[in-house]
Amino acid sequence: MDEYDLYLNVKKPAVGLYVRKGAGLPDLADKKDWVFGGIAAQDLLPAAIVASIAANGHAFRDMD
Repeated sequence: MDEYDLYLNVKKPAVGLYVRKGAGLPDLADKKDWVFGGIAAQDLLPAAIVASIAANGHAFRDMD
C-alpha cells in the first residue's frame, strides 16, 4: 500500500498538501510556510486525492 507525506500550511492551517512519501515538497515559492504533518496511507485518502498525486506528483486538500 502506498503512503503519502502530508504538509500543512502554517499561514493557512486549513490547507494540506500531499506528496508521495519521501518526495519532499514540490517547487513551491513559499516552502518555509509548510511543515510536515505526518504520513497517510492510501486507503485513508479520498480517491480524487490519490489520483491527483498520481497525475501531478502532489495534491492540495481542504483540511476543514
